[in-house]
Amino acid sequence: MRHSNGIRRAALATTAVAAAAAAVTGILPGTAMAASTTASTPPPACSASALQVSARQAVHRPVGTGTGAAVVQFTNVSRKTCVLKGHPTVAGAGNSSPAHNAPLKVTPTGRAATVTVRPHGKAWVKLTFVQVQGEGDGYCVSGKTPAVYPTMVIGLPHSGKHQVALNDGWWAECDNKVTVTPVSAVKPS
Repeated sequence: MRHSNGIRRAALATTAVAAAAAAVTGILPGTAMAASTTASTPPPACSASALQVSARQAVHRPVGTGTGAAVVQFTNVSRKTCVLKGHPTVAGAGNSSPAHNAPLKVTPTGRAATVTVRPHGKAWVKLTFVQVQGEGDGYCVSGKTPAVYPTMVIGLPHSGKHQVALNDGWWAECDNKVTVTPVSAVKPS
């Protein structure tokens, strides 16, 4: 019977340890412990009003006399962190409403990832156009007439459309086509 007393003592010791643990954690013996999930809610998409948008000609662009490539910068001017994700839409526009525009055929490159933009933080996209060739009025290799716009309307999924001028000239492109990168936290050149 000595063996049986050892088993009883071990069982009593295990029960005592479990009871002590239950007292410390507040969990009653025989109840399941819920998993601790403190997952925070991700920030919302940046609203159109939360973003200030600017554009400049890219340092690395195709050879020619048109815009070639531009870097569009989105600055979070709100007081809250928000997110941007996806490839932009692009349309040529005059100086009137962003709703009056000529959409360009967009070819997306790269994989879109969510970019978290804190207050005063920035995110970017790069637009590469079919370049205008030649001097003066220029020409398109395709034979089409080059298009020149004072502004472009850049749209982002869930973050509105933004009418933006280049900081150094007008947008000039051929064939109404543009290749775009997804929103990035890394500034392209």
